[in-house]
Parts: sequence; C-alpha cells; structure tokens
Amino acid sequence: MSTQIGNQSDTVLDRQAARLAPPPMYQVVLLNDDYTPMEFVVVVLQRIFGKNEDEAARIMLKVHHEGRGVCGVYPRDIAATRVEMVRRMAQARQHPLQCVMEPAPDV
Repeated sequence: MSTQIGNQSDTVLDRQAARLAPPPMYQVVLLNDDYTPMEFVVVVLQRIFGKNEDEAARIMLKVHHEGRGVCGVYPRDIAATRVEMVRRMAQARQHPLQCVMEPAPDV
C-alpha cells in the first residue's frame, strides 16, 4: 500500500551551515578612588566575580597602584549585570567605588 503525493518537487536544497560568530566580549573594570576601603574591594571581587582571596587581593592592588583593574571578561549582558551589582553593593555601603565595562581587546 503506497501513497503518492502529487505535488512533490524534485528540487533538492543544500543546507548551508549557519556560521555564528561568538558574541562580542566586554571586560569589567574597577576604577580606583581614594575613599573605598581595600577590604571592601576584595569582598566585591570575591562575591560578585567569584575570585579567591589571593586573586581578589592581586586585582585590588592593581586597582590601587595602577588606577584600574580588570575583574573579568564576559558577554555584554553578563558584564552589564556585574557592573550594576558592583554599583548597588557600593551604593548600599556608601562607597564611591566605580565599575565600568568596555570592549575587550582582541587577543
């Protein structure tokens, strides 16, 4: 028992693989100020960015000595969320800590 479909086409379409580019990445950067305690910066790096104590201290010292330090590199939405989390945590404790996101340099 076979059924035939009268409107079949003999055209075969080749599937082309969709090439998706990786999302653009952004680095989250903490900026130095003269008022935010170093201990608070270490806590921010541990809680928001998941850094261990040694890595958090290293980044905090980089911020302190060089004026800025990269906390991590993320897709845009995640980077923006982390920046907002830092802003809220600093504001809640009345610290002027600034955090920005900028396009990550190509490696």
